Amino acid sequence: MYCRVHSGLKNLSLLKLASYKSVLMARSILTEEELRRYSRNIILPDIGEAGQQKLKKAKVLVIGAGGLGSPALLYLAATGIGHIGIIDSDKVELSNLQRQIIHETGDISRPKAESARDALHDLNPLVHVESHTFRLTEKNAAALIPEYDIILDGSDNIGTRFLVNDTCHAAKKSLVSGAIVGFQGQVSVFKSHIPGNNPCYRCLYPEPPPEDAMPSCAENGVFSPLGGIMGSLMAAEAIKELTGAGESLSGYVLLVDLLKNNFRKVKLNRDSECSACNG
Repeated sequence: MYCRVHSGLKNLSLLKLASYKSVLMARSILTEEELRRYSRNIILPDIGEAGQQKLKKAKVLVIGAGGLGSPALLYLAATGIGHIGIIDSDKVELSNLQRQIIHETGDISRPKAESARDALHDLNPLVHVESHTFRLTEKNAAALIPEYDIILDGSDNIGTRFLVNDTCHAAKKSLVSGAIVGFQGQVSVFKSHIPGNNPCYRCLYPEPPPEDAMPSCAENGVFSPLGGIMGSLMAAEAIKELTGAGESLSGYVLLVDLLKNNFRKVKLNRDSECSACNG
């Protein structure tokens, strides 16, 4: 008699547990595989399952699949961003492989956007990745950027940086911007469409300088690990913005000098005379 009652209670408990799990799964947009894959994110109090669901629903556009875009893309895919767009018109060259870790030797001469897309699919097939091999212009930027929730700009072209900033402000999209050269890098978040002390890229650099005045990696070199650090910081800021975790970098510029092991956060105020966000 005891055995039958005990067995019945055990079966009832198992049924209740299975029913409870079914209710949890029904309430969650995350599959059982996703719950396991992203478990180390989910147990973080500042992200949790609600934050992971936001990441799954998010659409992130990364401009440039180079030194900054490579690590940023890998971590965005690994963390479970549901939809990632990549735009880069260049092809993989041998000299890129010193720092652009998303590409491999066999990818030389392939379009960077397609090489990066395949690498992300291998890393996390649950993420939808869309590659764009064209160069960003005023026309296609106005069509593409509004389709995404947040933009990461790792481009190496100064004209593109100003174009992306102006388009993001007009489309009311937050922008994570990074730059590297030599041993130094910088990263910031620009969300000037939000009231308050939220500057845009033009509040930092009002007008594009002459192309020949900007230091380039080809002419000045770049320390291999620098791209990994700054690109990872860009991914981290994007994830924080999407989930609401931590403090935003908006209103600050993080300056990094790896030669001196120096990380410095500098205050950046919104420019009342900015032609983009106060024009």
